[in-house]
Amino acid sequence: MKHVLDRLVGAAELVLLLTSAVVLGAAYVFQYGVGLPPCELCYLQRYPYMVVIGLMAVGLVAGRFSWLLALAGLALIVNAGIALNHVGVELKWWEGPATCSAVATPADSDALLDQILNAPLVRCDEVSWSFLGISMAGYNLLIALGLAAFAFYAWRQRSRT
Repeated sequence: MKHVLDRLVGAAELVLLLTSAVVLGAAYVFQYGVGLPPCELCYLQRYPYMVVIGLMAVGLVAGRFSWLLALAGLALIVNAGIALNHVGVELKWWEGPATCSAVATPADSDALLDQILNAPLVRCDEVSWSFLGISMAGYNLLIALGLAAFAFYAWRQRSRT
């Protein structure tokens, strides 16, 4: 196992670029291929992957700078934080952004109609897809944490040499 991990560290930029592209690509497949439009928090979880792809592309073209791996790890930790927040909103542990979560029902009918007409199409507090009881935000949390751990491990290994 150590030998495999060492080989992956040697290609860390490519591994992080490709895995981030696959995760981002999967999000687009769910959106456009399957017809599951993303909520506001789903969109926010895409941006760190875009940052990682950009950083790793620079690393592949300009040279293997270990600090780029650390920045990628930080971007993935940010992603994991957004995903954890999203999971908490889905599980009703806390409220999500007012722009994409259910809010209290107003007392008067005009306010209720206004709330209905201005409601987002996709709410952050409803799970639109899950597998084995884990939502897409939950899988993203696990993937982002795993990739962050790998990025920081690769950064540490590269910094030692």
